[in-house]
Formats: sequence, structure tokens, C-alpha cells
Amino acid sequence: MLNNGELDKVFKALSDATRRAMVERVARGPVSVSQLAEPFAMSLPAVHQHLALLEDAGIVTSHKTGRVRTVQLATDALTGAGEWMGRQRLPGERRLDRLGTYLATTEGP
Repeated sequence: MLNNGELDKVFKALSDATRRAMVERVARGPVSVSQLAEPFAMSLPAVHQHLALLEDAGIVTSHKTGRVRTVQLATDALTGAGEWMGRQRLPGERRLDRLGTYLATTEGP
């Protein structure tokens, strides 16, 4: 489970549409930075800045072989954020379940 600071980093990293698109791409498998940068209208240094933020949040990892840097999704990178979101959804779902039960047991007009 992530502490608040780590969770803040994950949500900050995912707050940008470009970074979310990068995460979607690396979720399909490892990719070189230059391949990852292709669909984006930005410089390679800008792509590296986005990747640095994703890496700092623990969402992606990278390694360099020769001149090629490869990026991949970190194992269980988004599990903590998903668990947190699930916990926020549960109370509302329980209220809706109780409302559904109440409405099913009451007679109409």
C-alpha cells in the first residue's frame, strides 16, 4: 500500500494526458524512448522530463543498453492507486445497495 506522498506522486504523474498515453503504450510492453516519443509533437528532452516524473512516481522503469534506453511498466505500478480508488467507491456503492433494497421492499403508490 502506498503512503500519501507516494500516492500523491502517482496521481500527479497521471494528471497529464501525455503521461497517461505513455503509460498506456508501455503497458503493452517495453519500448525504446525514441519509439515512445514518435506520436508526440514534442522534443526528446520534453519526453525525458515526462518519463522522469513517471519513473520518480514508480510507474515506469528504464534501462540503457548501449545508446538505447528502454522503458517498461513497473510491476504493480498502479495497484496502490487502484486500491485507494476502490476504497473510495465502496461507501457510495453500499448506500446505493441499501437504497435498492429499500425500494425493492416498499410498495409503490
